[in-house]
Amino acid sequence: GPTAAVVATFLVLFGCSPSNAKAPPSVNDEERTTLMYPETRQSDHVDVYHGNEVTDPYRWLEDPDSPETRKWIEAQNSLTFRFLEEIPQRESIKRRLTELWNFERFGRPRRHGDRYFYTRNDGLQNQSVLYVADALDAKPRVLLDPNKWSPDGTVSLAGWQVSEDGKYLAYGISKSGSDWREWKVLDVNRGQIRSDHLKWIRNSGVSWTPDGTGMYYSRYREPPEGELSTDIDQGQQLYYHELGTRQDEDRLIYERPDEKEWGFGGLVTEDGQYLIISVWKGTLRKNQIFYKALDESESSIVELLTGFDAQYEFLGNDGATFFFNTDKAAPLHRVVAIDLKSPEMDSWREIIPEESQTLDDVSLVGDQFFAEYLQDAITHVKRYDVEGRLLGDVRLPGVGSAGGFKGRRTDSETFYSFTSFTTPPIIYRYDLSAGTSDIFRQAHVDFESDNYQTTQVFCASRDGTRIPMFISHRRDLKLPGEHPVILYGYGGFNISLTPYFSTTALVWMEMGGVYAVANLRGGGEYGRQWHEAGTVHNKQNVFDDFAAAARWLVDKKYTCSEKLAIQGGSNGGLLVGAITTQHPELIGAALPSVGVFDMLRYHKFTIGWMWKSDYGSSDDPNEFKTLRSYSPLHNISPGTCYPPTLITTADHDDRVVPGHSFKYAAALQAAQSCPAPVLIRIETKAGHGAGKPTSMIIEEAADKLAFLVRVLNVD
Repeated sequence: GPTAAVVATFLVLFGCSPSNAKAPPSVNDEERTTLMYPETRQSDHVDVYHGNEVTDPYRWLEDPDSPETRKWIEAQNSLTFRFLEEIPQRESIKRRLTELWNFERFGRPRRHGDRYFYTRNDGLQNQSVLYVADALDAKPRVLLDPNKWSPDGTVSLAGWQVSEDGKYLAYGISKSGSDWREWKVLDVNRGQIRSDHLKWIRNSGVSWTPDGTGMYYSRYREPPEGELSTDIDQGQQLYYHELGTRQDEDRLIYERPDEKEWGFGGLVTEDGQYLIISVWKGTLRKNQIFYKALDESESSIVELLTGFDAQYEFLGNDGATFFFNTDKAAPLHRVVAIDLKSPEMDSWREIIPEESQTLDDVSLVGDQFFAEYLQDAITHVKRYDVEGRLLGDVRLPGVGSAGGFKGRRTDSETFYSFTSFTTPPIIYRYDLSAGTSDIFRQAHVDFESDNYQTTQVFCASRDGTRIPMFISHRRDLKLPGEHPVILYGYGGFNISLTPYFSTTALVWMEMGGVYAVANLRGGGEYGRQWHEAGTVHNKQNVFDDFAAAARWLVDKKYTCSEKLAIQGGSNGGLLVGAITTQHPELIGAALPSVGVFDMLRYHKFTIGWMWKSDYGSSDDPNEFKTLRSYSPLHNISPGTCYPPTLITTADHDDRVVPGHSFKYAAALQAAQSCPAPVLIRIETKAGHGAGKPTSMIIEEAADKLAFLVRVLNVD
């Protein structure tokens, strides 16, 4: 008969263990599954960091285009898809995802001149279509249909800006999910594409001048041939493009060759008097503000707010008075007015003071400030006049997330969206004078929202910090019940996880699963201090928070460790990888997507260097020690029984390069000591996620859910 180790391992993979049972750390070689991983060559490469030797046997996998890597990708995909295709429920899951995904989706309208511009997807279109209408209730016409740009839907609309009079549309194009953009200009009246063509743009939009004769944008120098997906991106430059001219005629506005890590965002004020230059440095949540007077042809650039001492978001201006949303002397943010004649901090005028809630976003529309607050990651919206007097709240339809409220000082209306874990997106038109909301468009999805519920709970992390978590499931779910659970997290870069509607989560809940989202330190839910408590030397707090959320779900009998799956992407992929190596016994499956796994070399590719404000760098001896202590790639232990893992990435992701996932998958497969599968799914003609065609999204979601159905034994 089978040994106790094999029985226990079977329980880990296919059911909840008795309360006194523990999964074994390993399984003997002769008891391994018949799953045969592709052979992956190990080199003898060694790096030395501050006197410490670190092996990197899979360094060759960092080159996504070498013949050896392409052969490896093909072999890994062959194994993965063979495994997935053998799951009987895969097709029915894909069919149900397709049914639910087939709902009409709209973007928030933007008004320019007498026209309204907005995106619409009829449900299963690979890319949303951009429309224009002469009135809000008028029949719209198609302006741009990205679905016609490529047969497989992998070329997407990646940003768009309309001139103030509504005559011209500048729009960005992304191919195969790349972060690189090409921008073109459309004559809205004629429906014709003009000759304007801007290239080598990344980390930048465009800002029109009020008269529509030109735009400001930022670009990089053309990268060396063949290094587009891995070359480090630094040395951004701010340019002005005059409509109808060639890009090589554009006027350089600002650059800093002595500060190659600086980036620039140019914004023209509504009155056309100033160019606001936000100077950023990677993902550091602190920036500088410079400005240039546009009514003077030879005006110099003035450095208004310097030192990268706080976050400053320009909201608008009354002549020489600038309004900012800032966390200077206010970790939860406030709104201040700065007079250019007396810009010293002692002369700042406070418009909206810091409150006990996090001021997540602010906009100035129709002479009203719309302030979006987060209370335990739930949105509340207040209105103030330009002097800071409270005008009232925006009444939202429930507990969830609201966003939008954009526009100009002269507008009489604005638009915002609302959603939650059980509410598909709704877009509202807000009448500024009446203070009322009316539905502009509402998504209708083929499910009964009343049959589902979301609750918010709080658990204690390792150091006692209170961690919020949203838990969603069918109302008829019996508790305690040890149900299959997906626990999702991110925990980084000041990004807040607020309630959102997910078709994939809905299908999971239909099958009897629980969908949980934890709000971890490193995010922005509670302001600057919450974010910084999960960065650099404090990064372990993020992993401890996520582990605490997982244990809470087990302790409260929502699930057991053997039926608990963890999921996250990008920085969240790092999170999943760290939990997998630190607590393999805590989870039943792992779904890391486009993750950052090599924390010693992440900063050497594309925009990886930008993340040093959150992670630190192995170039620093103290930060090296911290990174080495949790880097998922470097904490894999041979002979360990790791949980079933499906790694997903794209072969030319130019944000988190795929070498992270390739090396992590190879190392985890080599170390795995039990039958739990370690697979990698590598998408081609895709990037980090933005602009991915609907068909690809559905395929990947179906594969992930099918994987969980098999390894967690979901009915």
